[in-house]
Amino acid sequence: MLQEYLKLNKNILIAFAASIIISAIIAQVLSDQADYLNTTYTTIADYVIYFSVFSSLFYLDSRKKYRLESGGTDTAKLKRDLKKLITSLGIAEVVYTVVRWALQYYFLTINYDPYLASIVSQGISTIIYMIVLNLTVKITRLYKDGN
Repeated sequence: MLQEYLKLNKNILIAFAASIIISAIIAQVLSDQADYLNTTYTTIADYVIYFSVFSSLFYLDSRKKYRLESGGTDTAKLKRDLKKLITSLGIAEVVYTVVRWALQYYFLTINYDPYLASIVSQGISTIIYMIVLNLTVKITRLYKDGN
């Protein structure tokens, strides 16, 4: 059970690391845009990178978990776990998006460099995201004993 939490958190942190780097670059490249546009475009890029990396890593770590001895897939277990994961990610993503967008916009309006506004807002938002996600994963019992 603890190993599953560690894998999930590892995948999330790697995905966030990739998205932080790309988002900072995009924020700087778009520094001539209005603050709200820079923030919006950077947040969109953040999501594309994050979900691409996270989905790939999660798949690689979980593909054997749902294999039956016959070689097929335990679709009932997969569906149950995906519902719990999507619920947990969804709740955390809403919180993350609001906090990240608001912070980056704020930092841009007080004249932070765009790359720095992106990095700081994403860093703070990631910490909040990790707390919310781990609480909701615990509440939904995604990794309960025997799962």
